[in-house]
Amino acid sequence: MFKKFFKKETVTTPSIPEIMGLRIGGAFELDPLKLRLIEPHLIIEGAAKTQLIQAVGVVKPDNNSTILRFYTDDDSFVQVILNGGMTENHIEDVKLWYFYETKSVSSEQDWNNLLSKKISQPTYLLEDHTFERVWEDIGSQSPPVAVTETTYTEEHTESETDQFMMLYERGINDDLCEYLMVSGEEKIIDNQFDRCLVISTGFDLRPADITIIG
Repeated sequence: MFKKFFKKETVTTPSIPEIMGLRIGGAFELDPLKLRLIEPHLIIEGAAKTQLIQAVGVVKPDNNSTILRFYTDDDSFVQVILNGGMTENHIEDVKLWYFYETKSVSSEQDWNNLLSKKISQPTYLLEDHTFERVWEDIGSQSPPVAVTETTYTEEHTESETDQFMMLYERGINDDLCEYLMVSGEEKIIDNQFDRCLVISTGFDLRPADITIIG
């Protein structure tokens, strides 16, 4: 008689987004000719032709837009920006990013200084290259853009990271730009703030630049 009072709990696994054939546990190849042509002009060196996707990040900047990040074993991630839906027809931008540097931020003072002065600047100098700020507000402040990323791994773990980002770019030639992302990242680990400054550089990808192999 007690069975009707107890319902069996079902555990649901979150649906991890896929797009363009990119999926967690999958793999892709980059066009080797394109890499040979552009790498001498970029900050990155030795990008792997074949990359395995080990985690997927999801960011919702607003109600209409979604950012998907497919993190690979080559210390990189493919970022796909969609607007208005989650199909390939809604893709607005695709870039391949490489992590350049990650630095821990230990004190509250350093963190506040990072958010107010360091992340967003009119220009950003990296390896003697000057990058211009892309996300400009009216006025001179242009604070970092705040988002929260939910990251899913192959081991079925899930975590959230608050990010305060600014995008920069530099023109190399008529067909090539290099991008710079400066981000203050913050998460709670063991009831304490874990904070760092993450610098990444990237470039645009076209459909022909990437081949899904798994």
